[in-house]
Amino acid sequence: MSDGDSLFIVLLCAAIACVLVILVDGWFLRPQRDPGATSVDEPWLPRIAGYVLMALALAMLWRLFRYEAVDFSLMLVIVGGLSGVVWGLDRLFFASRRRRAAASAGTPPERIREPVAVEYARSFFPVIVLVLVIRSFLFEPFRIPSDSMMPTLFDGDFIFVSKYSYGLRLPVSNTLVIPMGTPQRGDVIVFRLPPNPKINYIKRLIGLPGDRIRVDAKDQLYVNDVPMLQIPGPSYTGPKQDMWNYAGAPTATEVLGTKRHLIMFANGGVKEGEWTVPAGHYFFMGDNRNNSKDSRWLDEPDAPGFVPEANLVGKAVRIWLNLDTRDGPLWRRIGNAIQ
Repeated sequence: MSDGDSLFIVLLCAAIACVLVILVDGWFLRPQRDPGATSVDEPWLPRIAGYVLMALALAMLWRLFRYEAVDFSLMLVIVGGLSGVVWGLDRLFFASRRRRAAASAGTPPERIREPVAVEYARSFFPVIVLVLVIRSFLFEPFRIPSDSMMPTLFDGDFIFVSKYSYGLRLPVSNTLVIPMGTPQRGDVIVFRLPPNPKINYIKRLIGLPGDRIRVDAKDQLYVNDVPMLQIPGPSYTGPKQDMWNYAGAPTATEVLGTKRHLIMFANGGVKEGEWTVPAGHYFFMGDNRNNSKDSRWLDEPDAPGFVPEANLVGKAVRIWLNLDTRDGPLWRRIGNAIQ
């Protein structure tokens, strides 16, 4: 288990403990001490638990969004399900008890207080469901975590991934339910890393099932023994251009069928070789050809290797933000389509 997973589990357990404190107090203890349920001052323990719960929720959301420590879809399903259960149980059993207690105490219905956890559940449940639907079937945000797609995408770029480009899939299980399209050579695709499906990778699709892929010592790419056109460009300029492996690195415009995109050749060794893509799998490479752990690294246990069709998440379509302050926010990239 990684440190990120361990921290997230600790935060989740603390949040569950806070929810239990609030529910036990609101559903069982408060009716005994305050039948009218109209206290202006919340008891100190559930009040503190409510503040801590909100802080823990924000911390977990930030960790998910920034570091993708765990499966975000899974957490949305779990949190949404728990919110629905809490809200449903309260409406079925405990809300009526509060109304009867208030009526016996002569308290107006509008002054009845819900437990804090129920208020959160009632407020968050529809929002979580909406986010889950949008994220699962329309667009999912994704943060570029490395340099492997330079100069197309930079570390710190936030992008939108089209979830319907290759068909609609169920959240968590990623089961295809409605086919809508097929991946095309040259697409930039987010996929689940085969050795660890909790981790998302983003690379460019080079090889379709059955293709023979070859990269020679000069970084020339061949697909089925046909060299892909590479039009030389200027030396790389941009973020991290002063680093030794990027200083003066050559760039090119590569043509894959009808698609043209930029690539670069970082200073360092070339990962050459020849591969045949198995049926039902795809072969991916990064645009930063000499600094990308991709399908060429079949001998590395943490590399993607050949990617099964079931691991595809969606097509990267557009940049919507960049927060990497090392070179200043790249405002001019916001809204750019991903070629």
